[in-house]
Amino acid sequence: MTVPGFANDVLVSADWALERLDDPAVRFVEVDVDTTAYQDGHVPGAVGWNWTSQLTDGIQRDVAGRGEFSRLLSLSGIGPDTTIVLYGDNNNWFAAWAYWQLKLYGHRDVRLLDGGRKLWLARGLPTTTEVASYPETGYELPEPDFSARAFRDDVLRHLEAADRALVDVRSPAEYSGELLAPAALPQEGAQRAGHIPGAANIPWGQAVRDDGTFKSAEELRELYASKGITEDKDVIAYCRIGERSSHTWFVLHELLGFRRVRNYDGSWTEWGSLVGVPIERTVAALVA
Repeated sequence: MTVPGFANDVLVSADWALERLDDPAVRFVEVDVDTTAYQDGHVPGAVGWNWTSQLTDGIQRDVAGRGEFSRLLSLSGIGPDTTIVLYGDNNNWFAAWAYWQLKLYGHRDVRLLDGGRKLWLARGLPTTTEVASYPETGYELPEPDFSARAFRDDVLRHLEAADRALVDVRSPAEYSGELLAPAALPQEGAQRAGHIPGAANIPWGQAVRDDGTFKSAEELRELYASKGITEDKDVIAYCRIGERSSHTWFVLHELLGFRRVRNYDGSWTEWGSLVGVPIERTVAALVA
């Protein structure tokens, strides 16, 4: 079944997925932080997307372009009427990023598998190492609508407005300035450590339970309201490169139904290296 209690019908349970493994109208897509995880075993029939090479434009440091993204969907056997169910490791971290990008490009029916890869494996549900292959569909995505995406100038305007809020979803060590960037991803660092002035720190992982499933709508509303992130505000979420903050965007916009939420995918990689923009930190910064 789909997961009840949320504003939108965008979260599906493992049981719902099990009943639709052979449904040609549903395409399961795995997107992992560890891009080799798909090869070790995945949901039968699922295709694997590589976030480093297929969901980004490495030349412009941008999301995948319309042509490249359309080609990826076509090769995955996805058409305009396909229900896409995304899941992945690390509590659906990059699966949420792919979800956000699909919404930018106007794909109508996208869902997230609650609990992701972690729950699926923990329950001993079926997996395969067979790489799925489907006939190309020739799907051409429409021009993107970037209303769910924030840019640098949007963030600058946020610094002075009372009805706007920023949420930094990184770890407390990154937020405080103690840690410049995770050691595993040094190429995604910035020249300065800290956070955007006025941003509340609500690490993205606080939105999920130990088994990887999302907390209830009531728990989530309390979590964000405790830091001033409420439905009446224009909210921008950010992290390091926009993937963790897309998870928070999913929670606020898709699950809780906040109308005004954007993901700043430039995030700290951009802001922390910009000339002439302010930052805050609560500890002495590390030298890049």
